[in-house]
Formats: sequence, structure tokens, C-alpha cells
Amino acid sequence: MKKLIALTALCLGLGLLFDSCKKKEKETPVADESGQSSEDNRTANSENEAAVNDINDVVGNETILHGRGSGPTGANGITGTVCGLTVDTAGIKQGTIKLNYNGTTCNNRTRTGSIKLTVVDYATGKRWKQAGCVIKVEYLAYKITRASDGKFIQLDGTQLLTNLTGGSWWELLILKTQNSLATTVTGTNLKVTFSDGKTATYNINRRFTYTYPNNVITFTGEGIGSSGGLSSLENYGTTRDGEAFTSQVSTPIVWNLTCGWGAPVQGLINIKVAGKDFDLIARYSVDKDGNAVTVGANQCPYGWKLEWTVNSKTGSKVFAYN
Repeated sequence: MKKLIALTALCLGLGLLFDSCKKKEKETPVADESGQSSEDNRTANSENEAAVNDINDVVGNETILHGRGSGPTGANGITGTVCGLTVDTAGIKQGTIKLNYNGTTCNNRTRTGSIKLTVVDYATGKRWKQAGCVIKVEYLAYKITRASDGKFIQLDGTQLLTNLTGGSWWELLILKTQNSLATTVTGTNLKVTFSDGKTATYNINRRFTYTYPNNVITFTGEGIGSSGGLSSLENYGTTRDGEAFTSQVSTPIVWNLTCGWGAPVQGLINIKVAGKDFDLIARYSVDKDGNAVTVGANQCPYGWKLEWTVNSKTGSKVFAYN
């Protein structure tokens, strides 16, 4: 049981890129399988979030796609130059740009490949700042490698990014003419390839709400997918071993740039793998004793609590974010 707890703790850290998840010879199959599927799910979702942030950042600063008229274009986003990125604007008059990642290492992440963005119905006047606007997102061998040990994941496939509220990061962060921005990311059969050559198939369905309280960018993530009678799924599909899984958001996940992606200030996720007798819940934002805490804009929680049920036995353990 101690080994199961320790392994799962390493694998469930939300937003921590490629958290260590090393199998040991004497660990049970249940521990290995639950840990691997959880690690894969969280890694893929974190990288998908990072890509969506790049898209929001860059498209909001591309005046033609945004809908502000003509103006300068390039790799600069609303928040500054995106590391390791160049923007191909050759097709911008047709509503298409391509984000090309050049292999520069930034914060232990090396990204290569491209993400092609096309504003749907651009020819009929659709622009990103309009409510209901949809961007087709195509991952073209988009590969993220951890520089420290060479482990990677690669995304290939298509998603749709929809602007629910209208506006963009430009209105939220620069003009400050709106209090929040909400978008959804939906897609089926996203192919995720891992360092060992195995692949998983993910159906990511998430709603992001961006706010700017006290001049701190804050992100709220919710699951909007459904499968097998379950709702509020941020992701479902098949693991790298071909087994069906679900990742359900019971309480929305909240991050901010003060605490960082690796330290959610709210949230609860339940991950299940079909046919496996275990239930894992990650409860975020607790103190050293495992009690839920509410933090302010300039404060961060101690860590998170893992709660588990294995073969009808339950338990919990608290882990620090750092």
C-alpha cells in the first residue's frame, strides 16, 4: 500500500510536466497501471493547456484574425514573445496562420513541430473577438521533450477552440474592457505518442475561463465531456496499453500565475481505468494537515491530498507542491 501511495503521488501532480513515475520491480500491477495512466493524462492535459495559452496569446495579438483591422503580426503575444516560437502568416488573409516551434529549450521544455490555426468561416466575416467564433487547431507532429532526460510526448490530430464569451486576452489584459473570457477545447481521437513508442487516444473536452483579479492571470478548468454515463469529463479514451479510462472533474481546477501551474488553488479530479479495482481522487489546495484552505491572490497552498480506494480499503496522504 505504501508503494501504491508513493507512486501515485508522483504521477498525479497536476500541471507538473512529465512528473517522475518510475516502476519498481516489486510493485503490484495495479500500482503501475494506475500511476502510468494518471501521469499520461495529466501530462497530455497540461501540454494541451500550454498550447491553448499560446494560441490565445498569439491570436489575440494578430490584429487581422482578432478583428481589430490591419496591423503588425509576428511571434509576439499579448504577454510578450513566446519562447521558441515563430509565426508563419503567409495564409493570414485566408484566416490561417501556423505556429512553428524551433527546438529552443525553455524551462526544461524543448518543443518542435507545428500547430496550424484556421478561423472557421473567416471568409464570411468571422473573427476571433466575436462570440461563437471557432478556430480549427491542427497539431502537426507537435512534440514536447523534457530536456533533462529526453522523455517526450507528441500530439497529432485536430481540436476546435471556441470563443464562448467574445473578446480575447487583448480585451481582458490590455484594454481591461471585460471581466472574464471563456473558451472551450473539444476534439476526438487526438493521438498522443510517448517516448516508448506507445500511443494513446484522447478525447479532450474542457472549458477554460480566464480572469484577471488583482492583476493576476487566473485560469479555471472544467470538464464538459461525457462517456459511459459519466459527465464533467475533461478527458476520456484509451491508455497507452489500450484500456478505456475517464478523467472526471468533480470540482473545477483553478490555477494562477502567482502560484504557477504546479500548484492549483482549488480542484478535485477522479481518474478511473475500466476493469481495475481502484479509485483515485486528487484534492487540491490543502494545508500540511490535509485540511482544505482558501488562498488569496498573493498566497499559495501547501499542497494536495491523495485519497484512494483499493480493494474496498481507503486511505489518504498529504503531499507538498514543492
